[in-house]
Amino acid sequence: MTMTISPLRQRMIEDMTGRKLSTATQKNYIRSCRRFAAFLGRSPESATTEDVRRFQLHLAQSGMSHSNRNRTMTGLRFLFRVTLRRLDLANEIYHVRQPQRLPQVMSPREIERLLAMAGSLKTRVLLSLSYGCGLRIGEVVRLKAGHIDGAQGIIRIVQSKGRKDRHVMLSDDMLALLRQWWRARPTRHDAGVPPTDRWLFPGRIAGRHTTTRQVSRLFHETVEAAGITKHVTPHCLRHSFATHLLERGTDIRHIQALLGHEKLDTTARYTRVATGTIAAIESPLDPLSKTGRAKKKPKKGEPPA
Repeated sequence: MTMTISPLRQRMIEDMTGRKLSTATQKNYIRSCRRFAAFLGRSPESATTEDVRRFQLHLAQSGMSHSNRNRTMTGLRFLFRVTLRRLDLANEIYHVRQPQRLPQVMSPREIERLLAMAGSLKTRVLLSLSYGCGLRIGEVVRLKAGHIDGAQGIIRIVQSKGRKDRHVMLSDDMLALLRQWWRARPTRHDAGVPPTDRWLFPGRIAGRHTTTRQVSRLFHETVEAAGITKHVTPHCLRHSFATHLLERGTDIRHIQALLGHEKLDTTARYTRVATGTIAAIESPLDPLSKTGRAKKKPKKGEPPA
């Protein structure tokens, strides 16, 4: 059964493709517009400013999270500004301020326990790359053999978030672990693929890599095996990487470059969760207490100092 695409959707797809928006972004934008059309009961082409106002109120009353509301309205803004050229509608869109929450971080001992309880070499390498290099799970699964530069001691991250390349460090221990995995990894889909273009973590289907969903499953299985009771996600490994580097005195701008953050403010939030650094700061109360202890109490019968 062939699904027909409306002229409006086709035009929007062409606009997104022409601007080289990622496949995931295009799907999110289309989903947002479909939600708006369902709310209206007609094509978004006939929408009014009052319709946009009512829709945003509807999202707020539905209990949708702030991030999902903002994501939905970002897709609609593209439709109005680019495809429909309706700036009057685009100007009605507002974004809600999201609560600033501290990222969840695991301690070095918890990381050590997690890696020790990895159920397979593959799991250990996946989790080690995320924590040891500060990589997003999506970056880990898209690594190819040609991205590993043992001579320079770096891993090249190609066209990641924001369509940016960057380099991260490659330690001797990580390189040895990768070489061990390279000898053990499945090779059934390697035929005809140049060695440098082969996935480090090939998937079950030829030409595909391991999915982020599978990595998430392996991570949570390992967390349970390690007896970690915190509510953690695979992204906590990246948070822990940044926090532990900061606690060890690594320059925050170096951490920014390793994480691929465009703004230093994004990296600076780790200063709020670097518990080792925070705990090492001397309270202004401490000197007062020390002074008090240093003063000797006068003996009975002696005048006070």
